[in-house]
Order: sequence, then C-alpha cells, then structure tokens
Amino acid sequence: MSKRNMQVVLRQAIPGLGKPGEIVNVKPGYARNYLFPRQMAVRVTPGILKEQQMRLQQEAARKLAEKQRAENYKTALETIGRFVIRKKVGEHDLLFGQVTTSDIAEVVLATSGLDIDRRNILLNEEIKKTGVYPVQVKLHPEVTATLRIQVTPE
Repeated sequence: MSKRNMQVVLRQAIPGLGKPGEIVNVKPGYARNYLFPRQMAVRVTPGILKEQQMRLQQEAARKLAEKQRAENYKTALETIGRFVIRKKVGEHDLLFGQVTTSDIAEVVLATSGLDIDRRNILLNEEIKKTGVYPVQVKLHPEVTATLRIQVTPE
C-alpha cells in the first residue's frame, strides 16, 4: 500500500479540502474511490498546471484592472469636490428627516454619472442639519474616496 499523497485539481468546492481550481494533496484511495468517480477532481498533469497558471494570471490581471477602475472613480469623484443635496428645512436649519445613503448615491449619479452602491457609502454621523459633511465611499477593498456633501435648504 502506498502512503504517498497525490495531487489533484478540484472541480468543485469540497468542505475541508478546498475551492474549485485549487491544487490539493489527497490520499490515492480517496482520489481514486471518491473524487474521480464523482468527477469532483482530476489528476494534475503538466497541461492542467499550465492552464492553472494562465487562469491565475488572468485573475490577477482582472483584479488589477478593477483596482485601476476604482482609482479612476476616486479621482473623478474627488475632482468634482462637493456634491449638493437640497432638502426641506425647518427651524434652526434642521432637516425634515435626514440625508440617507440613497440620497447621496442619487446625487453622485446625477452629478458625475458614476453609479455607486448605497451600501458602500459610510456616514460618520447622521446628517440632520444643513452644512458640509465628509462622506467615505468604499470603491474597492483597497480604495476609499472622501466626498464632501453640502446640504442646502430647498
């Protein structure tokens, strides 16, 4: 009996083992009797290794392009500088209601044409008065833009 492990490439996620496309070491019996018959994995060959490397390079290029696009969005948003939101105001410059992340996303879309998900907008405080407020927008896990939102009376 062989106690050596063999390398396989997973075709689907297997709990405790790995994700699709990962190269893992498993016992030969596990591969031969469970993974291969269920087509959950394939044996590693030089061709599959080359294909795996190409896939990793493409993924790295895609992530780099995504980060670059986020950097471009950040530059565009910070170049505009100040976004103006008009709301109904009562006494002492208090708003009826408050400025929400949806309001901010709509103003950014109308002003700059960039569609930002409201869930990526981080408010430091509730905006219930007129004035200028800094707002963080998470464009990418590594890229965050700071916007200035000016709330004015309608």
